[in-house]
Amino acid sequence: MKRTSKLFAIAVTLFVAAAFTLSANGQGDGETIKIGVAGPHSGDLASYGIPTVKAAELVAEKVNAAGGIDGRMIELVIEDDVCKPEVAANTAAKLVGDGVVAVIGHICSGATKSAMGTYLDSELLAISPSATNPPLTQSGDYPNFFRTIAPDDAQAAVEVAFAYKMGYKKIAVLHDKGDYGKGFAEFCKAILEADGKAEVVLYEGITPGAVDYTAVINKIASSGAEAVIFGGYHPEASKLITQMKKKDMDIAFLSDDGVKDDTFIKVAGEYAEGVYATGPIDTSSNPMAIEAVKAHQDKYGEDPGAFFINAYAAMLALVNAIDVADSTEYADLTNALRSNYVDTPLGSISFDEKGDAIGVGFAVYQVQNGQYVELK
Repeated sequence: MKRTSKLFAIAVTLFVAAAFTLSANGQGDGETIKIGVAGPHSGDLASYGIPTVKAAELVAEKVNAAGGIDGRMIELVIEDDVCKPEVAANTAAKLVGDGVVAVIGHICSGATKSAMGTYLDSELLAISPSATNPPLTQSGDYPNFFRTIAPDDAQAAVEVAFAYKMGYKKIAVLHDKGDYGKGFAEFCKAILEADGKAEVVLYEGITPGAVDYTAVINKIASSGAEAVIFGGYHPEASKLITQMKKKDMDIAFLSDDGVKDDTFIKVAGEYAEGVYATGPIDTSSNPMAIEAVKAHQDKYGEDPGAFFINAYAAMLALVNAIDVADSTEYADLTNALRSNYVDTPLGSISFDEKGDAIGVGFAVYQVQNGQYVELK
């Protein structure tokens, strides 16, 4: 497999892009290369989508500043799907109509699944930094789907192994009934039942957006659970843990990368302390990650949010594929993604035949003193 490309020789030196001021002004050869960026950019889950927009912007600016791809500038087409499947289908249709050559996103698994059929019919690929639902790759239904994050079956294995390590023998498994949350919970439940090392004392879905979760919390209390594993996103997780703590329930709360976000800590406040959540392995010491985070801080005046590094890697993988393929055609790009490694803030990655990134994984984090800390 080809490990480097001319684009990435350029990409590494993009940070000295002053030598390319002509192109930085957008004066490349030919038409622009339109890349779609789709995800929740408004609403409760915007904190998951906005970091991907900024990652795409930073990579595009650097590539353009260095002369673009064979003289063609990158143009981003950004569309908000609000993390809702019914909106994502329209978002996908609009991006197709706008003439994008590929999409970075979507963010939520349900929205991603809703959009992928439209992209497949139009021979467009999408690379998600965060859609972890396993069937997106493993079903074979979406050969045009790629992701720079490990799937939920791998995440569930890490979560359950951690629960075993902590010695929990009775576990309540909850989910938000969505593609992502329920899928994750089902994997955890299946592993627990197959291993027999701990008992699933409660398995139940909750209603997203509900104000009061007293009924399910009472079931948790009466189940004798020593720990809760929750599959879903931070709005529901923050309500659950807050209401549990207010009832003085001394039960461990474990969740997924849908909860490993600073917004969860801000919303749950003091009740977030001690919560466990799985998330992408910390690669913050990677030189490219350090460079990307600094670029974000310089441009936006703040630290990047959830999945920024995964999105940055997705954008780098896509522009590398366009560069090494010398093409924006679907077949050429998918082949390039699967047959080349590319250096990213996640490390050197490629994609397997199903579209999962090779070289990425999950770790367990805990909220300690108001921030997530990776547990070694």
